[in-house]
Amino acid sequence: MTQNLQWRGAVILVVLIAGVFLIYPSIGPVPEVWSKYLPASPIRLGLDLQGGLHMVLEVQTEKAVETVVDQTMAEVSALMKEPDVKIRYTDVERVSPSSFKVILKDAAQEVLFDSMVLDKIPNFRKLSGEPVSEGYAITVGMDQKAIDETKRQSVRQAVDTIRNRVDDLGVAEPDVVLHGEDRIIVQLPGLREDTNRAIDIIKRTARLEFKLVDEKGDLNAALKGQIPPGDEILYQLDRNPRTGAVTRTPYLLKKQVLMTGDVLTDARPRTGQDARWVVAIEFNRRGAQLFDRITGDHVRERLAIILDNRVYSAPVINERIGGGRAEISGRFTPEEASDLALILRHGSLPAPVQILETRSVGPSLGADSIKLGRNAVVLGLVLVMIFMAIYYKWSGVVADIALILNLLLIFAVMVAPGLRATLTLPGLAGVALTMGMAVDANVVIFERIREELRAGKSPRAALEVGYARAFSVIFDSNLTTLLAALPLIQFGTGPIKGFAVTLCVGLLVSLFTALFVTRFIFDYVFENMRVRRMSI
Repeated sequence: MTQNLQWRGAVILVVLIAGVFLIYPSIGPVPEVWSKYLPASPIRLGLDLQGGLHMVLEVQTEKAVETVVDQTMAEVSALMKEPDVKIRYTDVERVSPSSFKVILKDAAQEVLFDSMVLDKIPNFRKLSGEPVSEGYAITVGMDQKAIDETKRQSVRQAVDTIRNRVDDLGVAEPDVVLHGEDRIIVQLPGLREDTNRAIDIIKRTARLEFKLVDEKGDLNAALKGQIPPGDEILYQLDRNPRTGAVTRTPYLLKKQVLMTGDVLTDARPRTGQDARWVVAIEFNRRGAQLFDRITGDHVRERLAIILDNRVYSAPVINERIGGGRAEISGRFTPEEASDLALILRHGSLPAPVQILETRSVGPSLGADSIKLGRNAVVLGLVLVMIFMAIYYKWSGVVADIALILNLLLIFAVMVAPGLRATLTLPGLAGVALTMGMAVDANVVIFERIREELRAGKSPRAALEVGYARAFSVIFDSNLTTLLAALPLIQFGTGPIKGFAVTLCVGLLVSLFTALFVTRFIFDYVFENMRVRRMSI
């Protein structure tokens, strides 16, 4: 029995020391030596406790489908121009968000189109074919399964892209989670300054495109509404750093996208040859080959670099550019160049996002929440401890000791490496609820012991039977509550998830303190003090 007590006491001592070490950084300043060798991370506070930025975004998934259709249209145009195909056609135009029309010169081209083009564009099928005044029109549409998968993938990719962007903002422990089918909740705890910059970085689509300038077209006529087929007008915006005035320079561009930012591997801000800030970009292997071919095929033509339908620069291609590197210039400030590089580095959003809600929580509100939540937990703890000590006498004091340890271990587990849970205001409510459940376990045990004492058993025998019979009841009740709370962690967000996390942690800790710690104290007292009467 003595050896059994020793190893149980050693376990409790180790757990207690570990809990103190984990929780100490949240209480006082941590020495430099401590941070080198021991865990030094304080408890993560949620948005409602320390303030920050809360956003609800909606992904425009229809735009993702349109993008796939546009890219497929460009691919179809390129396939029909290949030397071994040479399909004669008039135009390729989109007729709906998920379909487009190819106008062939005559119906005789349909068989060639089916075999040489249609088979090479997966997830698309021919919807119809009919004679028109310009020739023969074939309508091609995207499969419904492919549409649904594109929408789902666009939301998942948007979550990853936004998470990567906010990670580079330097915000401690940002939270980016999917909510529903097409909504994303973004929480940036501690962010109280530069919120507009953060919002701009998060919501920007950052679709990078390379298009040719149509220098043979009449820009003036296009500005009056006479835009040539296959062309569009986009603008370059230049802001005067002294006056703040914005100059809009129009460009007549060919609609065909020669290259997109999907082939980027890196983007970094730096100063160019004229001491102005530029963004240096690098392509992957496929992008380097594509850029090499584009610049080689269009020497002495102007290539426009476009981001979100805004022209940043349109330099003349003087020679073939190999090596997989390029620059984006546009009279950037250092911050603008840094933000643009950050966005490009983590990729474009697959579809635009719409901001449904933006809420900024001030630090004073968070401080008040912490104060009120702390007072509520302390008051609840004191009331429960007083009741237990009065109603169950010295046995109640044992339960109070376990309750204090329970509270310490809850916060220690939440700050432990590997879990790093976030404490929210509903999480404090979960802590208060857990304390009640932890005491409830001791109440079940004590009432069982009382029944055995009334039946005439000795204190030692009553203790053994009381714990043995109460174990299954306590374990089953905690397990069922735990199973009910786990889905809230998996699928819940914000306050719901914060409550569920502390509840689950508290349930597991209360099993340890109620069944292991209190039993050790009773066994130690019976072993060393020869108790004849139990104060319960």
